[in-house]
Amino acid sequence: MFSALELTLLLLGTSVLGVVAFRMLHLPPMLGYLVVGILIGPHALGLVHDDGTMHSLAEFGVVFLMFSIGLEFSLPKLSSMRTTVFGLGMAQVLLTIGATMLFGWVVARFAPQIINISWQAAFALGGALAMSSTAIVSKLLTERMELESEHGRRIFGVLLFQDLALVPLLIVIPALAQNPADLLATLSWAAFKAVIVLLLLLFIGQKLMRKWFQIVVQRRSQELFMLNLLLVTLGAAWITELAGLSLALGAFVAGMLISETEYKHQVEEDIKPFRDVLLGLFFVTIGMLLNLELVLQHWWLVLLLLTGPVLLKFALIALLAKLFGASSGVALRTGLGLAQAGEFGFVLLNQAGGLRLMDPLLIQLILASMVLSMLAAPFIIAKSDAIAMKFSASEWMLQSLALTQIASRTMSTQKHVIIAGFGRSGQNLAKLLEEEKIAYHALDLDPERVREAQAAGANVSYGDAARRESLVAAGIHRAAALVVTYASTPSALKVLHFAHELHPRLPVIVRSYDDSDLDQLKAAGATEVVPEVMEGSLMLASHALMLLGVPLRRVVHRVQRARDQRYASLRGFFHGASDVEADDNEQLRLHSVTLHNGAAAVGKSLEALDLASLGAEVTLLRRGKLRLDVTPEAILQIGDVVVLRGAVEGISRAEARLLK
Repeated sequence: MFSALELTLLLLGTSVLGVVAFRMLHLPPMLGYLVVGILIGPHALGLVHDDGTMHSLAEFGVVFLMFSIGLEFSLPKLSSMRTTVFGLGMAQVLLTIGATMLFGWVVARFAPQIINISWQAAFALGGALAMSSTAIVSKLLTERMELESEHGRRIFGVLLFQDLALVPLLIVIPALAQNPADLLATLSWAAFKAVIVLLLLLFIGQKLMRKWFQIVVQRRSQELFMLNLLLVTLGAAWITELAGLSLALGAFVAGMLISETEYKHQVEEDIKPFRDVLLGLFFVTIGMLLNLELVLQHWWLVLLLLTGPVLLKFALIALLAKLFGASSGVALRTGLGLAQAGEFGFVLLNQAGGLRLMDPLLIQLILASMVLSMLAAPFIIAKSDAIAMKFSASEWMLQSLALTQIASRTMSTQKHVIIAGFGRSGQNLAKLLEEEKIAYHALDLDPERVREAQAAGANVSYGDAARRESLVAAGIHRAAALVVTYASTPSALKVLHFAHELHPRLPVIVRSYDDSDLDQLKAAGATEVVPEVMEGSLMLASHALMLLGVPLRRVVHRVQRARDQRYASLRGFFHGASDVEADDNEQLRLHSVTLHNGAAAVGKSLEALDLASLGAEVTLLRRGKLRLDVTPEAILQIGDVVVLRGAVEGISRAEARLLK
């Protein structure tokens, strides 16, 4: 049996390894936590046993997740998406629950020897199967730049309703576990308590929340702000638990209250570490519930429970999306994006298991099928375009029509600029090109933006610049240049690949966030890479120098020299505590090393130390107040400060060589 410290180290070590492995496979870390739980749980290696304390702690992960969802909840947002959320989303959840209950009734009536399931259990199971994974789907859609596409908006609307539906389901399912004769009274009492508690929290809490946060913020203490945030979140959860409701309901309401204040974004950032770590622990405990031996014994049932719900949800959502006005291709993509199980499905399944609504064997089999469906989700979504094109004749027509429209607009154009992305940067570029009488054609994936821009006379078409066909239709063979105006390295690499294949000599300018991917983009064929952080720094410095009296010609010369050197003098910076969250081990950074008495580098030259072979470059050498020339012959002395530039590992190795 492990001690508390040993158990903590085991969980941390295995979780880190699991998340690293799944990150390397470009899969969501949540799946890594599930696999870790399966492996170290009592049914596999048996290293960890769920003793209740760990399970209770893991529940706080769900509490903080519901709090985060409450922060995103706003009436204006719901109003703008009401047809998708309360039309398509509500229909999907209700019909999935209804279909599951119907299936349970049919099986219980005609084949009770296979699965004997009550209608209460079927309701809870339907609620669990109705959920899709917000974490997985939103990440994949973001990476594929499809959040603003037609199917992306429908998927997001359905996910939003699923998140909202969890709140009443967490209230109703425990009531179903009570005596059937008292069901109506139990549900009525639960609904009454929920209304009273919600009214108290929303009306009294709404008035108090802003004033209380103002008092806390005026103390100017980050520590106090964090303590207050935890107090509010867990306090609201405690109030709803006292009323016999779920912890998650109180946290959701607390998030709603704070979402109406000006502190929403700060709260959202501060709560992330607690949410992500505890939610990871929750998924570890879910994985620990899975009995691999039982799953292998009943593999055919697991396969049936995997394919059945996935196909049912896909068909149901695709049909509903079609009924709500989507084209066949959009409907198919929407169904494929939401076919998998979700994290809240585990919450409801776990609750049903704790209330003994379902047979433990059935829970094991459903749990296994849900995990497998989530593992399959990235591959299904990756193939969604190909599947939609294969099974939808109209999708072929729409794709062909879109490409034809792009081609017809660019057919007579020569030496034009193709603009990939027509956001703010793309539109500003287009205005400057128009002023210089230079032709352009833009491609963008936001249909509403394309529609409005076309109405205003802009040369923009709906199309994905990361697709070979779109670039051909946009006349890449006749183009003078291609500019990628959005900062997404994965998409930019695809654009560069096709651009190099179709027109090897075409100049391609790529926008990036900072210098972390500069070398990778240049190696992929980018003629110029414009890191917005670097350019922002140059503009800021330019204005500051001119205000301080430095001649304009000298300022322009300095800026141009920095650009000519590919920002070499600006790359890397000294990292602080505030940079840890957005850290990247491959990003260049600066690090100062002071040579104390006994340091290995004292008396040696930079050439002899050969720090470049370790992946670090010496950018500055300071001795007291003197700044020395960085030359291979420079001899280091006690007290010298050596400023290194490189990635984390290179700097660590170089520092070790300097000091040890």
